[in-house]
Amino acid sequence: MFPELNNLLNVSPEKPEQGTFTLLCDNKTDGSFLVHHFLSFYLRANCKVCFVALLQSFSHYNIVGQKLGVNLIAARDRGQLVFLEGLKSTVEILFGSEEQSNTLKFIRESDTDLKSLYEMVHKALTPSGDGDAASRKFPVLLVDDLSVLLSLGVRAVAVLDFIQACRATVCCQLKGNVLALVHDSDKTEDEENALLMNALGHQSSLILRAEGLLTGFCKDVHGQLKILWRGLQQPKSEQTRNLIYQYKIQDKNVTFFAKGLSPAVL
Repeated sequence: MFPELNNLLNVSPEKPEQGTFTLLCDNKTDGSFLVHHFLSFYLRANCKVCFVALLQSFSHYNIVGQKLGVNLIAARDRGQLVFLEGLKSTVEILFGSEEQSNTLKFIRESDTDLKSLYEMVHKALTPSGDGDAASRKFPVLLVDDLSVLLSLGVRAVAVLDFIQACRATVCCQLKGNVLALVHDSDKTEDEENALLMNALGHQSSLILRAEGLLTGFCKDVHGQLKILWRGLQQPKSEQTRNLIYQYKIQDKNVTFFAKGLSPAVL
């Protein structure tokens, strides 16, 4: 977990925001550090987390999580974390038996709606009524990343329907949070990705956009993070401008600083 990022967003594990949809996006850089941050943040905050991981394996997220002070295996075993390993499920669909039940079965079907994926999320985050679940805070859905669904042949409209259904259930009914990562390719010919980005941007309460440097690679500055609050989540002091910080990714932390104020420059 990155304390500096929590300070920038003015959030605390003791009193995290509820009922919000946060859009994580990256352009010409890797924004996965944002996914790892929020995964560890909500596990530390004792929230029930459903993690739809379409990009990396469980072992990858667990290794990074251990560096940030959380154990995904322990969280999964005690029922706090529900993990969908998209890579493994895709292989089972493509090379397994046709009769085999799988949440990502839409890959082999002509009608690529995401009803089965939504049903998994709904089942995972709906309170069970047992004492351990009742002691936890609100539920959280984290998706890494929605762009993979487009690559698998799912239309942007179907992805938007999925997110809308998840927001209605998680944010409105269960008073929890939804967070999703999308890659922004900046390619005008990719109409599906552009539609997805624009629509999700209008629906979000908070946008965190990681961007590569226009000047190219730098060993002391890895990119910049744009923070945009929307609607009720927008702090009164930031009503007229967005926040932009540059950052450097370290082994167990990410350091943020104002543009031009890198320790290497000073």
